[in-house]
Amino acid sequence: MTTEPKPLSGRITLVAGATRGAGRAIAVQLGAAGATVYVTGRTTRDRASEVGRTTETIEETAELVTAAGGEGIAVPTDHLDPDRVRALIERIDRERGRLDVLVNDVWGGEHLLAFGKKTWEYELADGLRMLELGVKTHAITSHTALPLLIRHPGGLVVEVTDGTAAYNGTRYRENLFYDLAKNAPLRMAFGLGEELKEYGGTAVCVSPGWLRSEQMLGHFGVTEDNWRDATRDLPDFGVSESPVYVGRAVAALAADPDRARWNGRSLDSGRLAREYGFTDADGSRPDSWGFIMAKETDPDTKVEDYR
Repeated sequence: MTTEPKPLSGRITLVAGATRGAGRAIAVQLGAAGATVYVTGRTTRDRASEVGRTTETIEETAELVTAAGGEGIAVPTDHLDPDRVRALIERIDRERGRLDVLVNDVWGGEHLLAFGKKTWEYELADGLRMLELGVKTHAITSHTALPLLIRHPGGLVVEVTDGTAAYNGTRYRENLFYDLAKNAPLRMAFGLGEELKEYGGTAVCVSPGWLRSEQMLGHFGVTEDNWRDATRDLPDFGVSESPVYVGRAVAALAADPDRARWNGRSLDSGRLAREYGFTDADGSRPDSWGFIMAKETDPDTKVEDYR
């Protein structure tokens, strides 16, 4: 009996910031498509990051990647430390000799986020830390990894953020530091796309919709199995999506031989689902950003029309 090769067999990928949420799901779905996935983060089975969660670790993510059909390799890395990032990329080069996909998903700033305060009322140290976590980490990682990625044509860089260019470009995200942190990856994808073109590379920015991450589920006091219970108090939560959805979005992009058509663009999981035909884990195809923007002009917009 012959087995069909998986679309990403032989591809070497790095998901920076893969401890939980979108990063973990992206890593697992790349693995499910056959990729070798180096996964990084600061929370290990021996040590927790400042986020303070010990229930998700990069070792567990690597195991999930392998169980899905790929090869998961956990490398504890603080992406604010250029020496640690350099060591990571040197290891990938030494072990594999190439890098085909870089996913910049480092964040971990939710615990610093607060709304309802003016910039001058906000704790400056918290705001600057958000910029370090959401912008500086991405810049260090790209600066260090891209010489390896451009060694072979066809490399893909995925910047992960919260919000599309259409949404973030005309709306304030209610906290200046968060606004800057989540708009920067959009511009990074545009700029890197310009730089990578001559090497046959592609850069895009991808946003999940209303993500049912581990932290979001905890906030509402539900699990992935009973998440719909939260819609009794907040009906709009019905348009939310599991992390699997954005994971499948990135895997579909990575497997698309014509992905250069997206170069420099802002994309989201709902749009990519319509383009590539995949669904969320439950078989639905939510369009969170479409719903959110439609409801601004029509309060009677129904969740069901965007799921």
